[in-house]
Amino acid sequence: MSKKNETNKASVTLIDVAKHAGVSPMTVSRVLNNLSIVKSATREKVLSSVERLNYSPNQAARSLAGGRSTRICLLYGNPSSAYLGELLMGALEAVSTYGYQLVVNRVPEDISPESLRKDLHRTWDGLIISPPMGDVKGIRRLLNEEGFPTVYLGCFSENKSACEMGIDDYQASIDVIDFLVGLGHSRIGFIQGHPSHRSSAQRLAGVEEGLRRAGLPAGGDLVVPGFFTYRSGMEAGLQLLKARNPPTAIFAANDDMAAGVLAAASEMGLKVPRDVSVVGFDDSPIATTVWPNLTTIRQPLSELAGRAVKTLGDMIGEGKRQADTSESKTYLEYSLIKRESAAAPKAD
Repeated sequence: MSKKNETNKASVTLIDVAKHAGVSPMTVSRVLNNLSIVKSATREKVLSSVERLNYSPNQAARSLAGGRSTRICLLYGNPSSAYLGELLMGALEAVSTYGYQLVVNRVPEDISPESLRKDLHRTWDGLIISPPMGDVKGIRRLLNEEGFPTVYLGCFSENKSACEMGIDDYQASIDVIDFLVGLGHSRIGFIQGHPSHRSSAQRLAGVEEGLRRAGLPAGGDLVVPGFFTYRSGMEAGLQLLKARNPPTAIFAANDDMAAGVLAAASEMGLKVPRDVSVVGFDDSPIATTVWPNLTTIRQPLSELAGRAVKTLGDMIGEGKRQADTSESKTYLEYSLIKRESAAAPKAD
């Protein structure tokens, strides 16, 4: 048997190549993706191991052989422009670092799995699914059946083999309620996000739990629907502030809606935070564009996208069809950013 056929190529993994060459799996991935940051001597060592082990290059390597770099698609439906902008910054920086190509593709929020299927494999090597696309009926099943390398952002499911990244929306919402209660607020309104999004349900559940722990009323006229848009936030804010017994603080499930609440308060001649405190979620650019600047939960969106790109590159490089169960859920740190929009309620 020749050295070239030292082992069965079907059983050889990228990790085997890394061990044979005495380098890290990431170095092998970089060589297969033709990244210039690998020294020439190391590159030759890796390529020699690939040949001797008869390693079958995965899709990333096939892309290289075909004359193009690994193509990672950021798929989005209709998130806020501020949210998408933060994701793009992180994704672009990451693909530049690793030598991949980023494809940004907007699709209808109600896209069918059949419509998405035609672009898989033929067009992309991996997918980053931004919210709310991960909640679209049939999308997860399609990607799982196809075994297509995918990272879902911002929504966690019960599927243990799905690679998902985000923050703990439930606990973050509890933290917001704890903060407002600590300021002295006892009547707190909440503007929920889009009813079909998992993150909306998690944030509402966190609000309800935080209020329950504080012995405060939850639900009823204190919770109003929104759709993660500025307009829906303004309309919901007017509804809450025009109530017979309005809240002294309003927590909106994203910054766009919180900005809408600021506009609603202004329309009614109310001052924030003197007459009503307002808190948002995401710490997107609009949080520091409006006045007063929003107290909000900071999601590390740029870092989130960067981690997703790296993870996809590793999945493609190692020929993974699904996420490793032990690493399928990644929770990133969030923080409560305190700014001028929230203060203690005014004395009666």
